[in-house]
Amino acid sequence: MYKKRLLEDTISRVRATFPATVITGPRQSGKSTLLKHLIGDADRIATLENPDLRSLIAEDPLHFLRTRKKPFVLDEIQHFPAITTYLKILIDEERIPGQWFITGSQQFSVMKNVSESLAGRAAILTLPTFQLKERKDVVTLQDFIFSSSYPELSVNKNVDRAIWFSSYLQTYLERDLRAVLNVNDLKDFEQFLRLLATRAGQILKLSGISNEMGISVPTVKRWLAALEATYIVYLLPPLYNNYGKRIIKAPKLYFYDMGLLNYLLRMPGADAALNSPMAGALFENAVVSEILKGKLAEGIQPELYFWRSQSGVEIDLITRENGAFTPHEIKLSSVMRPQFFKNLAYWLALEKNGAPGRVITNCAEDAPMPNGMKNIYWKDL
Repeated sequence: MYKKRLLEDTISRVRATFPATVITGPRQSGKSTLLKHLIGDADRIATLENPDLRSLIAEDPLHFLRTRKKPFVLDEIQHFPAITTYLKILIDEERIPGQWFITGSQQFSVMKNVSESLAGRAAILTLPTFQLKERKDVVTLQDFIFSSSYPELSVNKNVDRAIWFSSYLQTYLERDLRAVLNVNDLKDFEQFLRLLATRAGQILKLSGISNEMGISVPTVKRWLAALEATYIVYLLPPLYNNYGKRIIKAPKLYFYDMGLLNYLLRMPGADAALNSPMAGALFENAVVSEILKGKLAEGIQPELYFWRSQSGVEIDLITRENGAFTPHEIKLSSVMRPQFFKNLAYWLALEKNGAPGRVITNCAEDAPMPNGMKNIYWKDL
């Protein structure tokens, strides 16, 4: 059964004005399923993963594109990125909104050709894995910090989770990774992934990873860039506003999917995750991932940051909304405590134009808070 995606409203809006809509996102996030639902005609979808179809198109790309019924979908365009050059020709001949849809799982190859060939002609959107509003399988806190947001695992609880992630990683390493990065030993890269998992929710120290893995810092940077480009990890940048204090300049690391993160950590179950020393980091990762996915679903380029002074005062997450920065504290607690407001008050004293802070917790009660601050229960994200 098809589940409505939050991105559908954004797609409806942009297809009314743009000739092409590009949808990127991780493997298995539901890009093809979404467009099949919206288009409703299998004959209007070309799956470029098929080598026979690629050979057919390559004989005369312009003829192939001209003779398709519109709207038409070019699915998994990373397998034939050169076709965007011909698509540009047709769009410039007849600039009709909503005629073309393009999907791709690899941001490097897709965006390179889109930016060169379809600049100003295509709306660029990202379909993340399920956000909380799209799910019915997240009921408890354990579900929130442990379960996967990949559609197949979220919808079908009979799927063997360990086998699914093992197969997903194998496919990712063998296909996607080799396409964007030259890695001699894929086992080393999987070890790198597991090492990153232990640093979820933490400030990323490249030199420490370099030393532990026995690889150079430039290699760490390249591998991280590949993980970002394929929507496995998200690097939250620090906010550089000048507050008269030295600040940390390294990013914080988060995983898009909690199921994959827990698999890499070898967590045996949801209760074990909640009672582990990483429970707080897992909760923070889950919160940041939800906010990130919510922004992407609205078609918004996320403006998300964190802030930490050299003295250790930290704001877990800062969002930019209507021109103002809003600070967030993320606490795995069922009870509101006065110390939760301390860092927010410190930062707001520096940022005179900051919006009232928010505390995201496991507290469902609407507790009274000072200076217009609000508590957000994680289920309401």
